Amino acid sequence: MEKEFKVPPVSFASVGNPAGQNLQNRRVPIPPFQPNSGIPFMSFDIGSAAVSTSSGPIYSGPGIGGGGSVNFDDEEPLLDELGIHPDQIWSKIRSVLNPFRVNHTVHKDSDLSGPILLYMAFCLFQLLAGKIQFGVILGWIVVSSIFLYVVFNMLAGRTGNLDLHTCTSVVGYSMLPVVIFSAISLFLPQGGFFGLAIAAVFVLWATRASTGLVVSLTDGGDEHRGLIAYACFLIYTLFSLLVIF
Repeated sequence: MEKEFKVPPVSFASVGNPAGQNLQNRRVPIPPFQPNSGIPFMSFDIGSAAVSTSSGPIYSGPGIGGGGSVNFDDEEPLLDELGIHPDQIWSKIRSVLNPFRVNHTVHKDSDLSGPILLYMAFCLFQLLAGKIQFGVILGWIVVSSIFLYVVFNMLAGRTGNLDLHTCTSVVGYSMLPVVIFSAISLFLPQGGFFGLAIAAVFVLWATRASTGLVVSLTDGGDEHRGLIAYACFLIYTLFSLLVIF
């Protein structure tokens, strides 16, 4: 005997089309980025880029000689463009080597390249002596230049025409005797009367050179030569004390 089961009727929603709606709600997969298709001005083809760059020169502007190429033969040397003239630096250093006849004409065009060179040499010799004094020497050079500039302009008054750039150049180039003394002191015993006597000679040398340059390069400095020499003597005595002690 078979038993019958009553199956309830299944009712489906009649509003719209759910199956079609589900298909529409699915996200369409985005294709990967293709550079050549959407951006016409950017080419990622290595072969075409090599052909385009090798087809002609990169610089197509007017050349110096009238052609399309650039000629670097007429360019100034790099040192001249930076304002560094080795021949002038050597002439100024050579003029300081003679303490009795300093050629002041070569120092009319003041520069800071030579003083920086002498400053680095002085720091190097002090470093070889076991004294790390880079910041101290640089600070003393700046303070000494300002000190001599103020002293001279106070003495000369309104007629003083010594600017700070020229004063720094004179103080820097007159450091040459102290630099030489710093190199010689590496082979001398520390302290003693002999070292102090040599230091006095080089300080007088630097004082005479700087005083002669300041008086020659300015107006109204001849009548105050003694006071200017005293200021220069204090400056280079201070630097010689760094070498001695």
